[in-house]
Amino acid sequence: MSHHVTLVSRVDCHACERARDEIERICGELGVPWDEQDVDADRELRAEYGDRVPVFLVDGREHGYWEVEEDRLRAALA
Repeated sequence: MSHHVTLVSRVDCHACERARDEIERICGELGVPWDEQDVDADRELRAEYGDRVPVFLVDGREHGYWEVEEDRLRAALA
């Protein structure tokens, strides 16, 4: 089964930058595609996640927020 990770973030967010680095590394090691969406550029994303970024989605479903739990993310992508 192929998975996809989405990082919901915002500009000038240090926690988002850390999460981006971790997701990029983990997904790169596992060969899993990922993308990033700006929470402030989309009204629906802002309404859903605005106060909790960064948020991580796996296959379109919320997987976590604020801190990447590497073991948990790797298990979800296995």
